[in-house]
Amino acid sequence: MQIDRRQFLKAVGAGAVLATAGRGPAADAGASTKPNIVLCMADDQGWGDMGYYGHKVLKTPNFDAMAAAGLRFDRFYAACPVCTPTRGSVMTGRHPNRFGCFKWGHALRPQEITVAEALKTAGYVTGHFGKWHLGSVYKNSPVNPGASGFDEWLSAANFYDNDAVLSREGTAVQAKGESSMIAADAAIAFIRKHAKGPRPFLAVVWFGSPHSPHQAVEADRKLYADQPKRKQHFLGEITGMDRAFGKIRKELGTLGIRENTILWYCSDNGGLPGLSVTGGRKNKGSIYEGGLRVPGILEWPARIPSPRKTSVPCNTSDIYPTLLEIVGVRMKGQPPLDGVSLVGLIGGKMTARPRPMGFWDYPARGIGQRSTAMLQALMKLQAQGKEATDPALLRPNAGKITKQYPENAFPGHAAWLDWPWKLHRIAGKGRPRFELYNLAEDPGEKSNVAATQADRLKAMTAALEAWLASVVRSLNGKDYT
Repeated sequence: MQIDRRQFLKAVGAGAVLATAGRGPAADAGASTKPNIVLCMADDQGWGDMGYYGHKVLKTPNFDAMAAAGLRFDRFYAACPVCTPTRGSVMTGRHPNRFGCFKWGHALRPQEITVAEALKTAGYVTGHFGKWHLGSVYKNSPVNPGASGFDEWLSAANFYDNDAVLSREGTAVQAKGESSMIAADAAIAFIRKHAKGPRPFLAVVWFGSPHSPHQAVEADRKLYADQPKRKQHFLGEITGMDRAFGKIRKELGTLGIRENTILWYCSDNGGLPGLSVTGGRKNKGSIYEGGLRVPGILEWPARIPSPRKTSVPCNTSDIYPTLLEIVGVRMKGQPPLDGVSLVGLIGGKMTARPRPMGFWDYPARGIGQRSTAMLQALMKLQAQGKEATDPALLRPNAGKITKQYPENAFPGHAAWLDWPWKLHRIAGKGRPRFELYNLAEDPGEKSNVAATQADRLKAMTAALEAWLASVVRSLNGKDYT
């Protein structure tokens, strides 16, 4: 039995219940006018880990074909430099520090409104397939995919590899095959089931590749036999993911629904050291460009009839407000959003981002989740007719706000991107240190010009710190009262 988030919140007394939905004009239109939506995401694929960006070795024919047909984002950012928080940004349109999702393995708060819940108010049927990593994949958890708005789900607690054990609505099942294809095939079954039905669908497909340990299937590894062994498997995993993604894309055409389906692809953070082409300074784990810039492509033939490229900075937090505007949904009690709607960009009318974007790598520890071992243990338990009861797995207290953070102290590394300027605020012992870069002239963030841009530094610092204070107010639960 699936726990109800609203009942959960009442039980734990964690604040106001989840906002109820209000519909905009388009939300009452017939289902046939609403697009189907497929959101795909890689795990640790860097900005330049794509054939269409001229990678010298990597083969990604399906991604290349989509980039040549749709809207290619050349300056797309993950909201955070690691996986779980960025996934939270896709779900909510908010910077994950607003709900305490600081690092890998942290959970959504049940109080948050998710994109799945919002789209369900517009009549969508929803499914999640692949990596979840936003709390739990166990039954009776307030932060599993079902409790977060997904009607159907086949999900892993974290990254997963070939022949994985996954959770189908809380029941551990043994899957067979290459890891990305497992998620793709599950998504395709869901899409086929609902393609001709009365309701449009949202399918969220989060691959587990190319996260380490890299275990490419032999046919994909052999394509890179002239590379070092470690890189053979890394590149092979991306090619395997490309093939799985291509199968989904092809199926949309086969079913005759490609024209009015939004297919959106990105990665969850920047690339890996020694393996990826990051497109900037540093890599995963850093809020310099190499840790945040990721590949991004959107295909929607009904609204993007010819290929385009954009250098307007966009962010994973933008996905939520964009989709809600497209389907005409407004959520009552919507807490502050960090993302902006990209409907104007999709229509070819947006030439600049309407407001800056903030980043904040809060100094907190991640929470380890070994999905394979966890779900193998669950499978054994369920074979005995039992269920998991460990609070560490179910996260029953995910909605409790037990700590208040000071609203005038912002530890860690934060940044404010107001194109082309990017300000870094690095807090440690003593006063924060500031770095300022003009990314148009210095994409590698090598020449700190803070000393020669006093007025700009002052204005951007004030804007960044006002945003940080807003984030802490959300973190302290003030959005829910």
